[in-house]
Amino acid sequence: MKVNILKKNSVLNSIVNKFSDFLEKKECLDRNKIYNAIDDGKMVLLYNKNHGVDPILVGQPASIKINANIGTSPFINNIKLELDKIKVAHHYGAHTIMDLSTAGDLDNIRKIILENSPLPIGTVPIYSVAQRYIQKSDSPAKFSINELLEEIEKQAEQGVSFMTLHCGVSKRAVDLAEKENRVLGIVSRGGSILARWIRENKKENPLLVEYDKILKIAIKYNLTLSLGDGMRPGAGIDAGDSAQWEEVITLSELTLKAWEQGVQVMIEGPGHVPLNHIGEQIKVMKRLCHEAPLYVLGPLPTDIAPGYDHIAGAIGGAIAALNGADFLCYLTPAEHLTLPDVNDVREGVIASCIAAHSAEIALGRKIAVDRNINISRARRELNWDEIKKFALDKEMLCFRRKDFEEKEECAMCGDFCAVKMLR
Repeated sequence: MKVNILKKNSVLNSIVNKFSDFLEKKECLDRNKIYNAIDDGKMVLLYNKNHGVDPILVGQPASIKINANIGTSPFINNIKLELDKIKVAHHYGAHTIMDLSTAGDLDNIRKIILENSPLPIGTVPIYSVAQRYIQKSDSPAKFSINELLEEIEKQAEQGVSFMTLHCGVSKRAVDLAEKENRVLGIVSRGGSILARWIRENKKENPLLVEYDKILKIAIKYNLTLSLGDGMRPGAGIDAGDSAQWEEVITLSELTLKAWEQGVQVMIEGPGHVPLNHIGEQIKVMKRLCHEAPLYVLGPLPTDIAPGYDHIAGAIGGAIAALNGADFLCYLTPAEHLTLPDVNDVREGVIASCIAAHSAEIALGRKIAVDRNINISRARRELNWDEIKKFALDKEMLCFRRKDFEEKEECAMCGDFCAVKMLR
């Protein structure tokens, strides 16, 4: 399906032309392939000129990207900690940062994060609107649509490149979630705020009603809409119910509507999904949403791994990426428990990078395949400098070898080294 996004979005067209050499080299893709994929909506270019960092391509056949969530919470509010997380996430291979702050001066926090991030920034604007009411112990459902639209535009003007907007949390989807008697109900923070708004005001989701106004803001700033999965399952037993798919169908319709106006769109994917259903869910979501880039949280194939959800998420993420997911939102060991610290961010990014790389090998992506072969050749030669060059976590490699770094073999095998045995 030809949607001609670039012909309708002169701002995006000029950005693609400006960065075509950079993108071609970065992704090892022909510029015509990049141009056509963006024009068809199968790739998005995350870039806001008011931020001015290097753009990021999300969507097949570009490399699978990793997002790292940071942000303050009502229990832990330390901007230095958040800036340290950005440095660590960038160092270990994240491609974007999402500021999910819910405590403190959110405008100033966002400003500082934008000033200090070398990566494109994403946000969830409804958090800022809801905070004004929650911090004075009032109902977050009292906000007006104008407040939310003003917040979206303000953040876009600040330099935010993509925003999670839960436009698909319709009144019907909320009703279905209640009728389904879900074990964990609605677990999306943004989704739950909008569900409460719908119930208390007895009206349709304002983001859905005023979607055309959102598109006008998006086209002005080349803002990519990350259409949020507010009805995502929060427990494996809830996966694939009618409320989840009702939202996806709505997002399918909103994707076409955005493309008609030249606005870039990503679709956010499922949360907790049993391992045997991940592949089929990803394929159906991509098909229903016209092959728009798919941004997934996990998915988590098991619910019993608090403290290790980065591992569970990497397992689900690898399967999701193999079946068409384009953008992996990391999970950390802190998921479901507390606010991540710097080490949690490091472990979360690395786990997601492993998932992405594993999928790209299976997909035959040349960069990933070559890196895998090169580290194997270095192992054959016991060339630790070369092994370090291709290793995902170079610091960990050095740390684990420090007591025996003068040895050619690893400390597990020593004189029993299989490589040396047959030289």
